[in-house]
Amino acid sequence: MNPEQKNNYALIIRTDGSFEVIDWPTENHLPILYKGIGCTHVDAVDISRRLTMWIDDTGLIDGAPVNRAATILYAIHKEPHQHYHGNVVITGGVDREGETLGLTNNEISSLIEFHLTFTNIDILSQRTK
Repeated sequence: MNPEQKNNYALIIRTDGSFEVIDWPTENHLPILYKGIGCTHVDAVDISRRLTMWIDDTGLIDGAPVNRAATILYAIHKEPHQHYHGNVVITGGVDREGETLGLTNNEISSLIEFHLTFTNIDILSQRTK
C-alpha cells in the first residue's frame, strides 16, 4: 500500500476551533476517542461512507458548547438535523469487518483545509529571531 494511502490518522476538532492530528491505531480505539473528545461515552455519526464523526454522547445534555466546525462539516455532506456539542474526533469509514479506519494523509489535508476555510481561525505566523 502506498504510504500516502495508509489509514494512520484521526483529526480532533475542538469547540474553540483548534484541531489536532493524532495517530489512529489498528485496535483499541475507545481510549483514544475518550481522551480526544474528553468524555466517557461516545457515539458515531456517519458523515459519509468514508468519514465518521465521533461525538460526546452526553455533550448536549452536559452543556458542552456547540462545535461549529463539526456542525458545518456534517451539513456539507448531509441535511443537518442538530448542532453538535463538544469536541469531536473524525476518522475514516469502516472496513469489511466493521472496524473503524483512520484517515489518509490526503484526507487529513483536505479536512484541515476545509476546517481553516470555514472556521476563520487565525493562523500563527512563523517565528523568526
